Amino acid sequence: MAQEYDLVILGGGTGGYVAAIRASQLGLKTAIVEKAKLGGTCLHKGCIPSKALLRSAEVFATAKHSEDFGVVTSDVSINFGKVQERKNKIVEQLHKGVQHLMKQGKIDVFGGIGRILGPSIFSPMPGTISVEMNNGDENEMLIPKNVIVATGSRPRTLPGLDIDGQLVMTSDEALAMEEIPNSIIIVGGGVIGIEWASMLSDFGAEVTVIEYADRIIPTEDSEISKEMQRLMKKKGVKIVTGAKVLSETLQKGEGVTISAEVKGSPKEFSAEKLLVSVGRQANVEGIGIENTDIQIEKGFITTNEFFQTKESHIYAIGDVIGGLQLAHVASHEGIVAVEHIAGQNPSPIDYSLVSKCIYSAPEAASVGLTEDEAKEKGFNVKTGKFSFRAIGKALVFGESDGFVKIVADKDTDDILGVHMIGPHVTDMISEAGLARVLDATPWEVAHTIHPHPTLSEAIGEAALAVDGKAIHG
Repeated sequence: MAQEYDLVILGGGTGGYVAAIRASQLGLKTAIVEKAKLGGTCLHKGCIPSKALLRSAEVFATAKHSEDFGVVTSDVSINFGKVQERKNKIVEQLHKGVQHLMKQGKIDVFGGIGRILGPSIFSPMPGTISVEMNNGDENEMLIPKNVIVATGSRPRTLPGLDIDGQLVMTSDEALAMEEIPNSIIIVGGGVIGIEWASMLSDFGAEVTVIEYADRIIPTEDSEISKEMQRLMKKKGVKIVTGAKVLSETLQKGEGVTISAEVKGSPKEFSAEKLLVSVGRQANVEGIGIENTDIQIEKGFITTNEFFQTKESHIYAIGDVIGGLQLAHVASHEGIVAVEHIAGQNPSPIDYSLVSKCIYSAPEAASVGLTEDEAKEKGFNVKTGKFSFRAIGKALVFGESDGFVKIVADKDTDDILGVHMIGPHVTDMISEAGLARVLDATPWEVAHTIHPHPTLSEAIGEAALAVDGKAIHG
């Protein structure tokens, strides 16, 4: 029997379930179709489990150097089974929380694969959803007034690097490892690759990162990239940039061997395991897009600023539309889409105001334009930079590497971008994000009295440094 809804959402990841909650708040009868577990990639295969592992790695690394703090320990070791147990417990707790939110919002959840049907007896327009139920029951037919496609993404692979889940992995398989490898090659020095390099190095693995670009985390400010590379090397991570992996050279035996062209010459790399971390691709297959006029460009669904596709009643959000493939971005895209459906006249998202985080050790975070991007856009740029070495709390904390950098417009004095690397900067970036939202100047940030001693003092000092007025620099 067909069921009617105001909104059906394909995908119960962060973007999908947040959209469903907002729709429920606005009085829309809503359903989610999810083929696996509510929470999606972020909760089960991305943000949360990887950060749980990173935290364990951080604690282990700190314990090994506890004597620096006057705390004498001996025989510090890692029980990776306990590490995985803790990770799984956190994920399960949050999963139950999402399930509770669905019940609280009276949102119907269908466990199965949803496909968009073309015009049919149910509707003259494409958009009816046929759900192939996981439990083997007959297909459910959902007839919505509106649809949001929030099917997310999966790790991208390279030709010739076939994922076997044992020797050659993506982050999905790596999260389920039962023990730390002695050595690993990570193909890709972007955000995910560097987080894994940091984590596995702190757990004691010998890590080699092979990056195609001329620097790691190439989308970040070049000074942040340079500092991250220095600090990764300081902890023992081998980094090879400007390297093109020759995937057809992959050999597997007791471990893996692969060749890469580095500065015109082939070089061979061997390790116990290989992790492929070269970005993510949208999940657009098998959901019935061919039954609609929805357009796909470069593998991603195209939408307007309110996330409508070419079918005006079908929206798409999150990783499936490309752009900033971040959980917090997907959430806000979902809210904007739902409010547009409900006639709330939402403001389009300004992606230059979105904060980005890297949860390695050290952490990095940014919002707005890099110095190079600002110059390329024609801005008359001035910058201020302040090191954590001059921040008392950083010294107390035992992590004084890194800095805060502010990029500003010399003509208008507006802040164009803020970039940080160092202790807990992922928790500090929101102040910079708010400064961007409010179109603040370095003077305004500098005259926000930052409590002492705190790590956030580095932001105020960097703001003063823009005009050469840093107190402790």
